[in-house]
Amino acid sequence: MLSDPVRVPLSPRRVAVAPSPSPSPAATGAAAPEPPAAEARDATMLDEERCWQAVCARDAGQDGCFVYGVVTTGVYCRPSCATPRRALRRNVRFFVSPAEAERAGLRACKRCRPAGDAADPIVGLCRDIASCPDEAGTLAAMAARVHMSPSTLQRRFKARVGVTPRQYAEACRRQTLRRGLRECASVTDAIAEAGYGSASRVYEHAATHLGMTPRQYRDRGSGVAISWAVADTPLGALMLAATDRGLCFAQFGDDETELCSRLRAEYPEADLSPMPAAMGARFEAWRAALVDHLASGGPTPALPLDVRGTAFQIRVWRYLLDIPSGTVRSYAEVARGVGAPEAVRAVAGACARNPVALLIPCHRVIRGDGGLGGYRWGLARKRALLDAERRAARAAS
Repeated sequence: MLSDPVRVPLSPRRVAVAPSPSPSPAATGAAAPEPPAAEARDATMLDEERCWQAVCARDAGQDGCFVYGVVTTGVYCRPSCATPRRALRRNVRFFVSPAEAERAGLRACKRCRPAGDAADPIVGLCRDIASCPDEAGTLAAMAARVHMSPSTLQRRFKARVGVTPRQYAEACRRQTLRRGLRECASVTDAIAEAGYGSASRVYEHAATHLGMTPRQYRDRGSGVAISWAVADTPLGALMLAATDRGLCFAQFGDDETELCSRLRAEYPEADLSPMPAAMGARFEAWRAALVDHLASGGPTPALPLDVRGTAFQIRVWRYLLDIPSGTVRSYAEVARGVGAPEAVRAVAGACARNPVALLIPCHRVIRGDGGLGGYRWGLARKRALLDAERRAARAAS
C-alpha cells in the first residue's frame, strides 16, 4: 500500500524571529500573545492549501498550529473539529491563532473550544511523535509522558487520531523515510536517517507500506512493471492491470483508449505494457472469475490485490471486503464500522478512490435514505450489480 497520512505540524512559509526563545502558546496551553494586526499578517503566512487538507481530514495533529474560521457562520474552529457539515472552501479563512480569528470578528466554536486554555495531551503527543518518531518509545513510556494508563492512552489516542500510538509513530517514521529517499544521496543513508536499525526491516515490509521497494519509490515508481488487458463483460469493457504481486487496477470504461488513459494517470511513472502471453492463463482465470461473478451475482472472487491508499482508505476498503454479497451498508454505517462515525464524507471519498471495481465492493455502499449515492463507473452499473447480487442471495436462501 502507499503512504499512511502523517500529521506533521504545518510550518508557516515565513516566521518572525523572536529576540529570545520562549515556550510556544500551544506547548503551554496559554493564549497566544496579540501582535499588531498588520505586523502579524506580514510576519506569518500559512500554507492555505495544506491547512485546507488538514481541515478536510479533521487532522488532530494540526490542532494548535492554526485555526480556521467560516465567514458565513462567524465561528472559528480547530482543524479536528467534528462539525457535522464541512463548510465550503470559499467561505473558509485561516488564522495562526485564536486571537487573530477573534480580531477578525469570529467567535470560538462551542464544540471543539479552540480558545481553551488547557493543552490537549493527545495533540502534544502527536507533535512529539512527529518530530522524533524513532524516539517515541513503548506505549507505557508514551502513557507516562501524558500521565495516563497505557489502556486509556490507547483508547483515547485511537478515538482522536484514528490509529494507535504505535501505528502513528510508524507512519511518521515512514514519512521520514520517504522524504529521505527523495533527498539523500543513497538509499542506505535514507534508511539510517529514518531510524531503522537495518535495511532488511524496510525491505521486509516495502510491499505493504510503500507499494514498491525503497529504490523504486525514490525513482517515483520508475521501472515498476504493470501488465494490462481488457475483457468484455455484461457491463462493458473491463480493464485488468497487475504488478507481480497482484491486481492493482480493475475498472469499467467505454473503450480501451479511455481505460489506458486512466491507467496512465493512476501510475504515471510505471512501465505499462499489454498482458504478455506468459500470463495468459492467469489473466484468463481472473477474467473468467469476474465474468462469472457478474453473471451470477455470487460472492466476490478472492483474487490477489496490490492496491495503494492512505491508512484511512485501507481501513474502509477492508471493511467493504466483509460486506456480504446481496447486502448493503450506508455510508454512515461504514463510518461507524471503521471507528470514525463523523467521517461519512471521507468514507464516500475512499469509495470513490477504490482502484479495483468489484473486487473491493464499494457498490454495496448506499445513502442512508436508500438512494444509490455515487459510483465512479456509473449508477446503471451499480444498480445492475446490486440487483444481480440480491437475486443470487434470494436464490440461495
